Amino acid sequence: MRLGGRIFTETTTPEAWVAAVADAGYRAAYCPLTPDADDNTIQAFAAAARKADIVIAEVGVWNNPLSPDTAAAAEALDKCKASLELADRIGARCCVNISGSRGRIWDGPHAANLTGETFDMIVASVRDIIDSVKPTRSFYTLEPMPWMYPDSPDAYLRLLRAIDRKAFAVHLDPVNLICSPQLYFANGRLIEECFAKLGGQIKSCHAKDIVLRVNLTVHLDEVTAGQGGFDFPVLLRCLAQLDADVPLMLEHLPNEAEYRAAADHIRGVAQQEGITL
Repeated sequence: MRLGGRIFTETTTPEAWVAAVADAGYRAAYCPLTPDADDNTIQAFAAAARKADIVIAEVGVWNNPLSPDTAAAAEALDKCKASLELADRIGARCCVNISGSRGRIWDGPHAANLTGETFDMIVASVRDIIDSVKPTRSFYTLEPMPWMYPDSPDAYLRLLRAIDRKAFAVHLDPVNLICSPQLYFANGRLIEECFAKLGGQIKSCHAKDIVLRVNLTVHLDEVTAGQGGFDFPVLLRCLAQLDADVPLMLEHLPNEAEYRAAADHIRGVAQQEGITL
């Protein structure tokens, strides 16, 4: 597997980007370009990544194709297609988005999110994205979320079967599936379940930690890797069974120092487990 994370250095050229990734000690990186990049720029960054042995893990979309605002939903869907096209052109392992929310908060909970109607809407939107772009080497994926599909390994399996497209695969963020004390204290078993059911389809994985607070009713917060109760040894052992290029990507940290601390923790766990990052 390959560890990666956010780069804080300004990188307007492929050479500067490659140097920044190397300086952070990463062998995987988020896509450094946006869908409006011209073909020459895309090809220059793709060539630089290949030469430096950097895997471009993912192109992130982060919008709401299921928005109740029809104009906003249409715009979001167009960006999903443009982002998947960028992923395919630059050679990213996947394009990733959430499935979408039926509410006004693009990534928020809503009473209709976990319903059969919404499941069918997700199937239709993902098919539309993939069938419009027809990617040949990258994949469209959905990040698991606690209050929208896919909200469990079984829900992801249901989507894989229902969408029924070779270009639809899995982006794993196991912390997003931890939504109760029961799952928090048994997250190692949850991770193992994810890999047992989805492992062969996983194209990229997010790395973060989670802590259960003591204030009622239930408060679960993301924290820097090593500061919570997430079972990184289990995650790394499972990832090590996949192909050697699968990226493990740090995210949602406020500054470079926090990213370095998180990376150091994960590298320490990997060393203890005899795993190469």
